[in-house]
Amino acid sequence: MTKRVPLIAGNWKMFHGGRTGCDLAIDIMRGLRSADLPAGTADVVMAPPFTALAAVAATVEEARAGLKLSVEISAQNFHAKAEGAFTGEVSAPMLLDAGCKWVIIGHSERRQLFGETDAGVAEKTKAALDAGLRPIVCVGETLEEREGGKTLEVVERQVGAFAKLLLADVGVGAIAYEPVWAIGTGRVAGPEQAQEVHAAIRSQLAGISQELASGTRLLYGGSVKPDNAAGLLACEDVDGALVGGASLKAESFLGILRAL
Repeated sequence: MTKRVPLIAGNWKMFHGGRTGCDLAIDIMRGLRSADLPAGTADVVMAPPFTALAAVAATVEEARAGLKLSVEISAQNFHAKAEGAFTGEVSAPMLLDAGCKWVIIGHSERRQLFGETDAGVAEKTKAALDAGLRPIVCVGETLEEREGGKTLEVVERQVGAFAKLLLADVGVGAIAYEPVWAIGTGRVAGPEQAQEVHAAIRSQLAGISQELASGTRLLYGGSVKPDNAAGLLACEDVDGALVGGASLKAESFLGILRAL
């Protein structure tokens, strides 16, 4: 089986958009250096708000010397067009200029609160890959859909909208399964539930390409904390975590990394 380096990504959402973002990044970098984790333990990603991207990227770059782990910056969203009259939007070239390597696409909050569709997620995935950004594409079902027995049906539809696009450069993109009912609620899919969905996604990718299935990292997202991370990350098809609330404090984010 292909060895996939775990990916732990912290999504700061609408927090730490200024100086405190740099402070948090410094604390995380100090913690990583103190932990002295060997290369290959994990890849680490921080996703600050737009307003802090460039400053946090510069802070991480300054603190990177001697660190064995890969630490990179992600945006939380972007516009699929490279430029134009789209007031208030941010493009892939702007993110690259700000120091981003990654971008989160189709987060459940974007789908639920801002009406993002499967087609729009696919468009952004292609735009990210074309621009040289690494996408973390999110999928997941609502509580109503889970209770209706539609979890795998919903996730398969969402993954199917963009999966073939990841063939352009296998391993560059990642998929995050985040059940909507577990986002910020304190509820979490147990290891068995997470593994079931991750295995189904892996099987779906294998139906497109075995290389795609073995080379794509599948992350779990949804109230991941230090006290539940070990069980989730031990699952065969869980290759990391997309962390929300627990990424807003260095100690809890580092605790998830220690769970590896």
